[in-house]
Amino acid sequence: MKIHLSRPLYETKPNLPNFYALSNKIREVYQTAWLTNNGAQVQQLEKKLEEFLDIDNVTVFCNGTLALQIALQALELEGEVITTPFTFPATTMALTYNNLTPVFCDIEPEHFNIDPDKIEELITPKTSAILPVHIFGNPCDVEKIEQIAKKHNLKVIYDAAHSFGVRAYGRSISSYGDVNMYSFHATKKFHTLEGGALAYNDPLLRKKFMMIKNFGYDGYNNILSLGTNAKMNEIEALFGLLLLPDVKKDIEERKKLFGIYRDNLRGLKDVRFLTDMDGVKHNYLYFIITSKYREKIQEALEGYDVHSRRRFYPLCSDVLDYKDLPSARNLPVAKQASEETLSLPLFKGLTSGEVISICEIIKDAVD
Repeated sequence: MKIHLSRPLYETKPNLPNFYALSNKIREVYQTAWLTNNGAQVQQLEKKLEEFLDIDNVTVFCNGTLALQIALQALELEGEVITTPFTFPATTMALTYNNLTPVFCDIEPEHFNIDPDKIEELITPKTSAILPVHIFGNPCDVEKIEQIAKKHNLKVIYDAAHSFGVRAYGRSISSYGDVNMYSFHATKKFHTLEGGALAYNDPLLRKKFMMIKNFGYDGYNNILSLGTNAKMNEIEALFGLLLLPDVKKDIEERKKLFGIYRDNLRGLKDVRFLTDMDGVKHNYLYFIITSKYREKIQEALEGYDVHSRRRFYPLCSDVLDYKDLPSARNLPVAKQASEETLSLPLFKGLTSGEVISICEIIKDAVD
């Protein structure tokens, strides 16, 4: 098959709202001159997100990293937190910023989430929480993690950066754990240019989150907490308000492209892709393959101006001072995943023909 691609193909690409609708909304914000500090657009976005995520409480932030840091601070955690090494560095760094020690737990080989069967052996008197990540939008074993947390009186904070719109076992993924952090970076399923949110069940947490993200202020004159500036502005919020109605349609379009990828890569020697999980409504954020020929595949794709990304390489447990932690020494499944995992192009506007061409390039590379 002759392969022809008429444009560069990137791993991901941001969705954009209708330009004229965006212009009209910006005009509204301009006329009010209310640009930040919990403005009308931010308040409306939080309400819409509560409806979409099927959760009673959502607080938005300027990015997901600060949202996660603030969640950890508000829960007043101390000591050690069990987490995964197979994630974006922000997950681990959020712990460090809160003077918490990450304890790395290996991952399970099927979907690369934290292995719940290896969590309990890592719990010590210093353990205060578990910080799992729903990698690539595939839910962790939330029920087993909940049982472990209750047994040992631990908090559970989910890094749900990849899992916007996911439902598991009849419930919104947001309803599990104490807090769920979402990233609204421009390349995510749903975005606000830059942004993030915390979704949670306990309404008493909202006051803490609001104070910490606004320099610790309670009202205009009282500072009750150590805080920072993590407020979402009005332009970011209106981007989200315009994009939110299209999320379900976008998920269905991505699901179709997933199917084309799977049909064309099925049975290919030494190339594996992730399968859907029983009882889960997926969001199809990233199309992931694993192969011992990852570098060869990536090089072949680059030859056609097709851009893929290693995820997650290097492991968090292999960088900075984290590599000196005792828990960083024996993570064989995570290590192999880091060395073999590749994210292929998937974005709005990607055509079925382009997906088929990508698969042909991969086939030629591994034959």
